[in-house]
Amino acid sequence: MKEIIPDFRLDMQGEPCPYPAVNALETMKELKKGEILEIISDCPQSINNIPADAKNHGYEVLEVDSSGPTIRYLIKK
Repeated sequence: MKEIIPDFRLDMQGEPCPYPAVNALETMKELKKGEILEIISDCPQSINNIPADAKNHGYEVLEVDSSGPTIRYLIKK
């Protein structure tokens, strides 16, 4: 499988929920259709919030990687 290269990166480490999800949605508004946002978060609740919020706003969740100390999301507009 080809590695996905994000167009933008949002590092939300150290930010408590709901800020990672809120900032992700605000940033997604700025992207052009087809662009990909990478979000890095260490908030455990974000694994529920970010993918659900993205889908509810019509964005495509490409990847959720929680194998390390942080959670990495790739979301396509």
